[in-house]
Amino acid sequence: MRILVADDHALVREGLVHTLRELDPAAEIVEADSASAVHAALAGGPGFDLALLDLFMPGVEGFDLFAAVCDRFPELPVVVLSASEEPAHVRKAIDCGASGYVPKSSGRDVMLSALRLVLAGGLYLPPATLAGGDDAAAVPAQAQQLLGSLTPRQREVLRLLGAGLSNKEIARRLGLSENTVKIHVTAILRSLQVSNRTAAVVLARESQ
Repeated sequence: MRILVADDHALVREGLVHTLRELDPAAEIVEADSASAVHAALAGGPGFDLALLDLFMPGVEGFDLFAAVCDRFPELPVVVLSASEEPAHVRKAIDCGASGYVPKSSGRDVMLSALRLVLAGGLYLPPATLAGGDDAAAVPAQAQQLLGSLTPRQREVLRLLGAGLSNKEIARRLGLSENTVKIHVTAILRSLQVSNRTAAVVLARESQ
């Protein structure tokens, strides 16, 4: 396994490397302390099984680095590690394509469980963070309204997306062509007014 760890604090990276050794003692861990170091590590293509990125890195504005990595390497699971637990930051990270969001206040066991879930194709979100905000009570109703616009087949495809299945795996499971699944996924994103699969899964979870 090859893992990219990006944080501008050496002590944080050291702690992460130690924790990641518990995930896979044989893992090759590449460290980056700035946006330029992240780009250099990814210059030859992703070549990583997982990337852990601090949300705000030196040498880049706001979410720009994170969004650029997710956009350039959509198949690379990228997990946010951040001191921020702001619901708006969680949602924006997910909208950009994050596979997980782990607050730095989380314990070692929580982080390991989150990373195992992401590596298995799942999505990790901090429930307490997502529940925050003045409009939290309205979220489930809004989500249910959007989900109600989906056809039964689209809801089935969305359920399998939430289980971490790829288009090819969903096609095999439902006895459909991969192209038909792609059409369903596109329709789901349009109906739910989101830009990527991860955001669609989050919306589905918020409706529960």
